[in-house]
Amino acid sequence: MPVNKEVVAYIGLGSNLDNPERHLSQACVDLANIPATQLQQVSSLYRSVPLGPPQPDYINAVAALITRLSPQDLLANLQAIEQRHGRVREQHWGPRTLDLDLLLYGDQVITTPDLTVPHTGLLERNFVLIPLFEIAPKLQLPDNQSLETLAVACPREGLERLVIEE
Repeated sequence: MPVNKEVVAYIGLGSNLDNPERHLSQACVDLANIPATQLQQVSSLYRSVPLGPPQPDYINAVAALITRLSPQDLLANLQAIEQRHGRVREQHWGPRTLDLDLLLYGDQVITTPDLTVPHTGLLERNFVLIPLFEIAPKLQLPDNQSLETLAVACPREGLERLVIEE
């Protein structure tokens, strides 16, 4: 259900199975097709070392959306996109075809049983902070922390920006 006000939402994208670059590329098309939502910008792709059990490296990015959907409706659309990409939730931090995380929804702080915004791992994960900083370098988080300050202090170990040949 659309809300009246447009909100900028940031989405973390990740994949490490079955041609991750293709999954992220198609996910961007899918994000652009969410009702009452416009895809504004997508970061570069980054290769990152996985958290959790041994598995292939991840390919990550962050997308900026302008949406009139509520956070819960946006989350439902993100989960539907994951499902269409064959996402299976068998193992915490396990490998996946596509992971879409609602990182930020305007300046809102949301804590419900199925949604926490800002995303819980936002401040600790270089594969989120660095691509987010790439597309929103002046962003202030809901707690007034500067994304720039966080990104400058963020370790880059295990993270590689990919150069995609056209």
